[in-house]
Amino acid sequence: MQLSDFLDFDAITSRLSGGNKKSLLQQLANLASHQLGIDAAEILATINEREQLGSTGFGQGVAIPHGKIDGLNRIYCMFARLSEPIDYKAIDGRPVDLLFLLLSPPDAGAEHLKALAAISRVTRHRPTLEKMRGARSRDALAAVLMGADERDAA
Repeated sequence: MQLSDFLDFDAITSRLSGGNKKSLLQQLANLASHQLGIDAAEILATINEREQLGSTGFGQGVAIPHGKIDGLNRIYCMFARLSEPIDYKAIDGRPVDLLFLLLSPPDAGAEHLKALAAISRVTRHRPTLEKMRGARSRDALAAVLMGADERDAA
């Protein structure tokens, strides 16, 4: 599975103001709600429930808040780069500035894990992270993400 299979390139945000983790997750839920037509409160409750199990900030300034949403008919992902890193309680203690919000239907267990793995592959590649942080526009970020997809497919 590749990012292009589930990433909404129209929902890439290049300068989201995070504030703190709580307000950031609310902003992400609102953006996803607008794109998907699903109640933002339901999205927020789902990702907050997952965060209570342990932080989805998995290191190197990257977080992947995720969850399963009733009524969703496909795996959906959006990407946001923050204008300023925030304390996200990541496993390595570093502040987070790159986020992938991943939402899946309740019955998409294996596909959900494959999508998480695809995001993880992209974000473990340090040069890709540097390019993501250096991209100056949404289109430039999309190009970096597509390039990472192509690199992983090779």
